[in-house]
Amino acid sequence: MVFVNSRAVADRVPANLSADLDAERDVELVLAFLNTCDVEADTDALESADRWREWSAARGLGEAGDQGRARRVRRAMRDAVSCASAAEPEQISLPVPVVLREGVPVLGGHDALSRVLAASVHLVHTGHWDRIKICPAEDCLWAFYDRSRNKSRTWCSMRVCGNREKARSWRERHTAAG
Repeated sequence: MVFVNSRAVADRVPANLSADLDAERDVELVLAFLNTCDVEADTDALESADRWREWSAARGLGEAGDQGRARRVRRAMRDAVSCASAAEPEQISLPVPVVLREGVPVLGGHDALSRVLAASVHLVHTGHWDRIKICPAEDCLWAFYDRSRNKSRTWCSMRVCGNREKARSWRERHTAAG
């Protein structure tokens, strides 16, 4: 027979709600990391060690760590979620510690990159990773989270990138036909 302290159970956030809240935070962090390069603004938060440290500090992620490694990880992750994948994906091994938080094992992190990777692993294991996509518009390439029911969203914004691409395609079809 198992005895459960009902008050202790009632005070806890339900596991699925807790996982969903964590997933939202993880989505925000992973998208912010993937979007450290902005094609439209022609900026890259990983272009220098100083900018990488600033980005990490602004998010309270602790020590930034190796900026070159962060660039390689970002490239590999963007390739994994984009339509255009690299011919041979790069294998990158990095330590991400497992810590006990109130007796529950969770992925931890000792620097900014390991925290981003821990968030990414959590998204994979909770089924959220496959909703992270890269906008296919070559003048955008923004990472976004697909919240559509059937995971069919293509553009980061239908009003901007989708509309531009549809107008471009329409012009090309009508120019070729005329």
